[in-house]
Amino acid sequence: MTHPPNAPAAPAARSTAQAPARPAGVPAQPSPAPGAAPPPGRSAWAVGRERLRVATTTEPGRLQILGAVLALLVVAFGAVTAFQVDDRTTAADDVVSRSQPLSADAAAIYRSLADADTTAASGFLAGTLEPAESRARYDRDIATAARLLVKAAASTDGSGESAREIATLNEQLPRYTGLVERARAANRQGLPLGGAYLRYANQQMTSILLPAAERLYEAETVRLHEDDESARAWPFLALGLGVLTLAVLAWAQRRTYLRTNRVFNHGLLAATAATLTVLLWLLAAHTVARSGLDTARAHGQESLQDLNTARIGSLTARANELLTLVARGAVLTEDGKNDKYEAEYTSSTDTLTDALATARELADDDAGRRPVDEAASRTAEWKQRHKDARAKDEAGDFEGALGRIVGPKNSTGQSFDQVDAALDRALAHEQTEFTRSAGDARDALTALPLGALALGILGAAGAVLGINRRLSEYR
Repeated sequence: MTHPPNAPAAPAARSTAQAPARPAGVPAQPSPAPGAAPPPGRSAWAVGRERLRVATTTEPGRLQILGAVLALLVVAFGAVTAFQVDDRTTAADDVVSRSQPLSADAAAIYRSLADADTTAASGFLAGTLEPAESRARYDRDIATAARLLVKAAASTDGSGESAREIATLNEQLPRYTGLVERARAANRQGLPLGGAYLRYANQQMTSILLPAAERLYEAETVRLHEDDESARAWPFLALGLGVLTLAVLAWAQRRTYLRTNRVFNHGLLAATAATLTVLLWLLAAHTVARSGLDTARAHGQESLQDLNTARIGSLTARANELLTLVARGAVLTEDGKNDKYEAEYTSSTDTLTDALATARELADDDAGRRPVDEAASRTAEWKQRHKDARAKDEAGDFEGALGRIVGPKNSTGQSFDQVDAALDRALAHEQTEFTRSAGDARDALTALPLGALALGILGAAGAVLGINRRLSEYR
C-alpha cells in the first residue's frame, strides 16, 4: 500500500509520555513561601520537617539552631536557679520570721500557764488573804497566755494540729480560771473546799491545758524542722542544668574555633562568663546558707529546745512541790505507797537537771554557759531546801515547812525564781544567736534569684550576638 505523494509522514513513536506543554503566556508556579500554607496533599508537619532538614544541611542553618539552643539553655538555667533559690529563701525566711517565733511563743504559752498554776497554789498557801504580788503575777501570766494564743491563731492557717490545740486552750482556759476563783473564794472564807477546788484546777491544768500547750509546741517545732530542711536542700536541678549549659557553651566555642581558627567569640565568651558566675554564686550562697542554718540549729535551735525542756521541768516541779503541801498526803501514786505530787516533783527535777547538763554542752560561749551554770547551781540549792522542808513537814512542823516553801528568804520559792530568771537569760541569749545565724543564712540567698534571672537574660543575649556575628560572615 502506498501513501499519497504529498501526505505528511506519521510521527515517530515515543517510549515515554511527556507532560503537557505549558500554554504560552502562563507563568511557572513559584515555590511555597516560608509561612505559606502547605501544598495540597502535604501536611504542615511534613513541610516543617523538610525545611528543618534543609536548614541542617547548611552552615547558616546549623548556626541558627545552635544559637537558639544556647539561648534557651542559658535562660532556662537562670530561671530554674531563680525558682529553686527563691523557694529556699522563702523557707529560710519562714524559719526566721514564722516557724521559730511560733515555736518560741508555744513554749512561752506553756511557761505562762504553768507559772500561773504555781502562782495560784503559792497564793493559796499564803493564807486567807492572797498577797497582791502573787495575784498580779497570776493575772499577768494568764494575760500573756491569752495574748500569745491570739497571736498563734493569727499565724496558723486555721487548720491542722496547731489550730486544734489552740482551740482547746482557748476553750479550757476560762474553765481553769473559774476553778481558781472558786478556790480563792472558799479559801478567803476558811473553807476546806478551797483546797479541793485548787486540786481540781491543777488537774485541769496538768491533764488538759499543759498537754495541749506541749503538743502545740511540738507541732510548731516539727514545722520549724520542716522549714529548716527545705531551706538547706541542695538545688540539684539548677546545678545540673548549669553544668550542662557550660558544657554546651564550651563545645560551641570549640566548634567555632575549629571552623574559623578564631580563639574567642566575644558573645559566646560573655554567655559562658554569665553562666559560670551564676553557677559559682549559687554554690557559694547555698554553702553559706547551709553553714548559717547548721550554726542556728546546733547553737540555737537545739539549745532552745533543751532550755525549754529545763523550764518545763522547773515549772512542773514547782507546781508539784506546792501541791504537796496543799494536798497534805491526800493524793497518792497508783501503788498507794507514796505522795503523788512528791514523786512527780522528783521526776521533774531530774528532767530539769538533765536538760541543763545538755544545754551547757551545747553552749558555745561564756555568755551562754554562765546563765546555765547559775540555773544548775540554784537547782541544787532548791533540792536541798526542798529536802529540809520535807523533813519539817514529815516531823509535823507544817508551818516550818510552809516557810521553807513560800517564805520570803531562803525558801524553795526563792530558788525557783532564781532558776527561772537564769533560764530566761539563757533562752534570750540562744534566741539571739539563732536569729542572727538563721538571718545570715536567709540574707545569703536573698539577691540570688533576681541576679540569676538578669545574668541568664544577658547570657542568652550574648549567645545570640555571638552566633549572629558568625552568620554575618555568610552574607
